[in-house]
Amino acid sequence: MSSLRPYVLEEAHELVDAIQNGGVEAIREELGDVLLEIVFLTQIAIEAGQFTMADVARGIREKLVRRHPHVFSSSSAENPGEALEHWEAIKAREKPKLESLLDDVPLSLPALARAAKLSKRAANAGFDWDSIAQIRRKIEEELDELDEAHASGNPAAVHEEIGDLLFAVVNLARHASTDAELALTDANQKFSKRFRFIEIKLAARGRTVEQTSMEELESLWVEAKKV
Repeated sequence: MSSLRPYVLEEAHELVDAIQNGGVEAIREELGDVLLEIVFLTQIAIEAGQFTMADVARGIREKLVRRHPHVFSSSSAENPGEALEHWEAIKAREKPKLESLLDDVPLSLPALARAAKLSKRAANAGFDWDSIAQIRRKIEEELDELDEAHASGNPAAVHEEIGDLLFAVVNLARHASTDAELALTDANQKFSKRFRFIEIKLAARGRTVEQTSMEELESLWVEAKKV
């Protein structure tokens, strides 16, 4: 199964792209590709005598019922906050005993998403900033440290400080109730759209980006932002 990991991730990312940019048919097709990976992995497990597709389906059904008593039991209705609190408590009881609260945060998550999950775990345990203002000060502190690292000419220090800065920005996004991974994904899309606008404009003038001055590129960028 280990050799299939990159394909599972690739298909999952293609599904996310289809959800964001594609139509219904694209989503349907990518769901099929993800489903194929699930079937393939399950077939390997079946041949190894480990579990079946019925076991997979039964497991998720039982988990949904077990973790959502406010939905599937006759107990009194809970407000959303109470339901989330109970869900977290039930989930914690079911997980194996870990040496650290962070041990089961997947290493394969994209870096921004993993940073958000790590910081949220720590915050749930009480290790967190009190306000966005405090995080802003932390970001300013990290920027100062990055300037010092850059001035020192030490690439390893610059690398480390940029990582610390990004981690602080992820915490800012979390406190602002924004998904940092999705925010950067949207920013990437916006940048790509505006850059392509510049390329199209220049192509109409018989030139490329490489053949254009930074002043003209800046002017075109301002124009692209208005579209």
